[in-house]
Amino acid sequence: MYYRFGKVFHFLTVLVFIFVFLYTYSALPDQVAYEIDSQGAISKIISKNTFFYIGIILFVVLNIILITPGKLIENQSTKNIKRLFSIGDVFRDYMLTWIYSFVGIINISLCIMSIFVHSINNQNEISSGEFNFFFYLIPVFFVVWIVGLFWILLKKFKSLQSN
Repeated sequence: MYYRFGKVFHFLTVLVFIFVFLYTYSALPDQVAYEIDSQGAISKIISKNTFFYIGIILFVVLNIILITPGKLIENQSTKNIKRLFSIGDVFRDYMLTWIYSFVGIINISLCIMSIFVHSINNQNEISSGEFNFFFYLIPVFFVVWIVGLFWILLKKFKSLQSN
């Protein structure tokens, strides 16, 4: 039941990423800076089209690769998955919720990076220094989600040992 919240969160982050990425793409100049040095000068640039294709390909590949285990568990694709995460098992629900929400966190991270590239290229609209909080927030989200995964797996292994 809870995994549906994870699916909705994932779907919403997909929509947010598409909106943010297209907004960023439309506001970028023909040559996109994606790295600045310590003095604030542009050190690396790529073309606008290359940025677009790299961003979309990265987004699609990450979503497909990371959603696949969730779909395998949800569809009960193999005997081992059926045995480990049977329908009605509370840990199946936890694992699916974790997978879908983790991919949502990845999508939010991609949105933040896209906005950061936008801020580098449009310093008059948004200062890149305003995103320091968000860059510290991304690793915190990852650590919390990874600790959550280990907690779910630990509880699942304990329940398997008790049976």
